[in-house]
Amino acid sequence: MTPDPHARDHGAEIAEGAHSHHDDSSGLPRMAASATLHCLAGCAVGEIVGLVVGTAFGLGNAAVIPLSIGLAFVFGFTLSAVPLLGAGLAPTSVVKLVVAADTLSIATMELVDNGVVAVVPGALNAGLVNPTFWWSMMLSLVVAYLVAYPVNLLLLRRGQGHALTHGQMATGSRRPHGPRIDVTVLAVGLAAFMCGGLLVSIADASATSTWSTAPQMWSPAAGRAPQPAPKEVHP
Repeated sequence: MTPDPHARDHGAEIAEGAHSHHDDSSGLPRMAASATLHCLAGCAVGEIVGLVVGTAFGLGNAAVIPLSIGLAFVFGFTLSAVPLLGAGLAPTSVVKLVVAADTLSIATMELVDNGVVAVVPGALNAGLVNPTFWWSMMLSLVVAYLVAYPVNLLLLRRGQGHALTHGQMATGSRRPHGPRIDVTVLAVGLAAFMCGGLLVSIADASATSTWSTAPQMWSPAAGRAPQPAPKEVHP
């Protein structure tokens, strides 16, 4: 049986696209930065959702930490899967691609991220209205980005990691027609959200401190007015 010259192996398409990006070494740092930001956005969304859910249900650290890590992988994989599904790839192929492309990057981020939070005093037990919760999360994500960037750059130089998904999109055999997620906009939105959370927690802590040190004032809800101090009686 004569092979069809127009038939192309799916794996060969991916490899060809990946090697084309691998050869374009001038754009690798930019691609690595984009890939790292991509994983960072997914990790941040997953961790925030996990911590909010854990706080809402009163879960302890033993349950919140694995929940947040698991959701970080879910959201990180989802951000990579959406454009591939929109390009018409089969779901099974998409799952294999995103797991191969993102696992090491997300795992690196989660290891560093949780390690930073663990060494910040009081961060693990800080609630959503505690400023430590928000600034420690910001610090951990920045450090995670700095550590994961060289990992993604190395993977791209080897034609691995996000080079696989970029290679698939660059083959030209499929054009995206589904929703496209702008990761930069998402990352900016997450940064704004965390800054807002930090400001609200600082304001709450300040209000609580002011109330605790303010003199007690009488109100109908208090039950009775404060009694004046007894006058001294001199013989």
